[in-house]
Amino acid sequence: MVGARIDTDSGLSGHGFTGTHAHLPGDQLIARCIATCHAPLLLGEDPREVQKLWHKLARNPALQWIGRAGITTLSHAAIDVALWDLKAKAAQLPLWQLLGGPAREQVRAYNTDIGWLSLPDEQLVQGARRAVDEGFTGIKIKVGSTVERDLRRLALVRAAIGPEVTLAVDGNGKWDLATCLRFCRGAEAQDVYWFEEPLWHDDVKGHAQLARATRIPVALGEQLYTQDAFAEYFHQQAIHWVQPDVTRMGGLTEVLRVCDAANSWRLPVAPHAGDMSQVHVHLAFAHPACQVLEYIPWIKDCFTEPAEVDAGFFRRPHQPGAGTTPTAQAWERFRQPVA
Repeated sequence: MVGARIDTDSGLSGHGFTGTHAHLPGDQLIARCIATCHAPLLLGEDPREVQKLWHKLARNPALQWIGRAGITTLSHAAIDVALWDLKAKAAQLPLWQLLGGPAREQVRAYNTDIGWLSLPDEQLVQGARRAVDEGFTGIKIKVGSTVERDLRRLALVRAAIGPEVTLAVDGNGKWDLATCLRFCRGAEAQDVYWFEEPLWHDDVKGHAQLARATRIPVALGEQLYTQDAFAEYFHQQAIHWVQPDVTRMGGLTEVLRVCDAANSWRLPVAPHAGDMSQVHVHLAFAHPACQVLEYIPWIKDCFTEPAEVDAGFFRRPHQPGAGTTPTAQAWERFRQPVA
């Protein structure tokens, strides 16, 4: 995880972060972009002017030449989240309330942490049963090995959890259209909630063809960096579940635009990776398009107000801010300087 802390002359600090599931050199490249490209543009600015600062960073002529996605967007994401954290702290409000929420009283959680592709069948089934026993009403398992193996595992999990628990699958962009079509023909009988990232992330046409060919809803978005990328999926009717990620898209400012657009298309939003991005809990409580939120508890205990699930639903945050303030222990243990 790569983080940014923004200090102000009022004494408040805002925290934001991003991540790539990778180690060196990717994390250091993002950290250097924060320190050398984006941070100088913020010095002396008013941190309350989030929209103005978003455009200053996103539309900077020099930075547009080196990337309108990837490293520059990930860097921008950490900064934008930190600015929203500051804005909510200054208002003495949890972020969901600053954004006008609550849009709902409860946010349903689905558990992905029991469904990894590397798990043997027995462990996968045991984890699915355990999640249901803990109160989860939705789970997601990974696919992308072979169609035959994944269909077998899907059937085993459905039999273990029963018909009333939602069961989604996630391909992480591994398959081509022909393979996805084969899988969907065999999977439709298992009442799949959605097929997430079935194809390569930029293949809008392929997703549109798949969406027309199967009854399984298509979900994607964690690898899209801009509202323009989502707009093409909307216009091609290639998406049923919208999954933006504030740590990838230049922060909450851009994700809010995507959520508004999804709402105008009457498409539900399931923000990517609730526990990997604390601010998504606030987003899910605040925005009317958000329906469910992913549970992956890898880093939740690093924060002063961790994203917690109780009886299958996320607890509504109460502390001022975006929920991104690290604990003193986490700060001391994991902090590393920019190389």
